[in-house]
Amino acid sequence: MVLIARRKPGKHMAGKWEFPGGKIEKGESPEQSLVRELKEELDLRARIGEQLCCASYEGEGITLELLVFRVAGFDGTPVLREHEEIRWVAPGELLSYDLADSDRRVVETLFR
Repeated sequence: MVLIARRKPGKHMAGKWEFPGGKIEKGESPEQSLVRELKEELDLRARIGEQLCCASYEGEGITLELLVFRVAGFDGTPVLREHEEIRWVAPGELLSYDLADSDRRVVETLFR
């Protein structure tokens, strides 16, 4: 199962589904960044597993490199701070959601 989250109204890309996570801050590893982002966005303490893929996205005047990791486990109960809803979905169902374009690229890269 894969965790996706829908962005709150009033936010950039409101209503779009995305994979939780975000930008790497100076001095952070990608894994440290994901731990921090999951804590900030969902109040979860995550244990990060292996990197699954790297996907590139260009659009809306930006270029992104998206690093995707397996979360080996987490502690806590999700608190929705940045999102209005979260769902655990089967990988084969992901493209039926209104994903952010960059996250759609991740799905295409992971499951082609």
